[in-house]
Amino acid sequence: MKIMNKAEEKKSKDIEEAIIEEEPKKEKIEKKESTEFVEKEEKIKEAEIEPVEENKEEEKKDYLLEEYYRRKSKNKTGEVSGFKLFIIIVIAFITGGIVMVGLSRFVPILESAIDTNGINTITKNETQVYEKSSLAPAVEKIYDAVVLVQCYSNDELASSGTGFVYKVDSKYGYILTNAHVVNDMEKVEVTFTDDEEAEVQVLGKDSYLDLAVLRVDKKYVSLVANIGSSEKVNLGDTVFTVGSPMGYDYRGSVTSGILSGKDRMVTVSVGSYSEDWVMRVLQIDASINPGNSGGPLLNVNGEVIGICSMKLVDSEIEGMGFAIPIEYAMSHVEQLENGEKIEWPVLGISMANLTDLANLYRYNVRVPDGVDEGVAVVEVQKDSAADKAGIKVGDIVTKLGDKDVKNIAYLRYELYQYSAGEEVEVTFLRDGKAETVKVTLGKSS
Repeated sequence: MKIMNKAEEKKSKDIEEAIIEEEPKKEKIEKKESTEFVEKEEKIKEAEIEPVEENKEEEKKDYLLEEYYRRKSKNKTGEVSGFKLFIIIVIAFITGGIVMVGLSRFVPILESAIDTNGINTITKNETQVYEKSSLAPAVEKIYDAVVLVQCYSNDELASSGTGFVYKVDSKYGYILTNAHVVNDMEKVEVTFTDDEEAEVQVLGKDSYLDLAVLRVDKKYVSLVANIGSSEKVNLGDTVFTVGSPMGYDYRGSVTSGILSGKDRMVTVSVGSYSEDWVMRVLQIDASINPGNSGGPLLNVNGEVIGICSMKLVDSEIEGMGFAIPIEYAMSHVEQLENGEKIEWPVLGISMANLTDLANLYRYNVRVPDGVDEGVAVVEVQKDSAADKAGIKVGDIVTKLGDKDVKNIAYLRYELYQYSAGEEVEVTFLRDGKAETVKVTLGKSS
């Protein structure tokens, strides 16, 4: 064991004291370093948090700035688009106006389509009102083409009716009316809507057609009717007439109604028989009266679809008028214009209805029991179509072609669907037995 001297003991003691003093310092230093480390860690965390918050602030500022410029740009774009839109609307409006004016000037049917679709603008007492389904525009399209027809015999007014201008050429205007209005008259005059009167020439007429064509100097004509089609009109469609019921005082009267029926078979008196002809006609409920005969029947476009011809007259009947389909009339008008006589086909026989007991007895014609429809042959002309085919007095004609024959009127109607020179099968009863022969039709003289 080493024994230390005093100097060494002192040195050792000093070292121990230094160590003892150093321990608290070290502890303090470690504690301080630990505290600084914690504080540093917290500052680091704060530093990590602060940039996030700063980034959020920066992002917010960037967003606001971006939103500001976006809205500014949108406003600028909107203003430009609005201006362009305004220019486009103005140009479209002007262009549309020019097109509509051009169409209304050069395509008159456009006006009809607009008018008939419903609402018309009408000025009353300088105030514009709207009237639904008015026929005024359609009436205007025909009104001045309609004339009052007055017929004279022995310089006295004998009958009156209506007609309409359907055609003009370089010199004349041509008027259609009914044959029964002008038959056997010495002079025929027409009065226009402007009260101009003119004498006319009857170019041609036919009682079975019940049509006549008149010719007038062109200088009197201010309007020509538009010809339509009865085939395009449906039951229930609105129709109207313009005519002169009861003569001069009521000329230019307009009446309207609906198309009540098509292809009506109506028997009329033409010759010596009370009912010797059947007409296929249009039925209407528009009011027509004596004086309307020969006037136009029109659709809502103001186009002629028929020629008013007759009405049923009875105390129990109301609103049953009839018109000749315009197609049927126009198919014969050229012949009438040229003054040609209509050549109807003929069989060459004289006939009696099965209800005409007096004539049946007179010609000794016996009708088999149970037969109530047909036409009895009471006379056969020598060398006629019927004579050549072997038809004899006493035969009862029951069919023409494949069509049943009820009476004389229906036989004539079916016969006149053929032309002279055509061959047709005729079925008849002879001694109660049915026979069929082929007949080559003759023509009326």
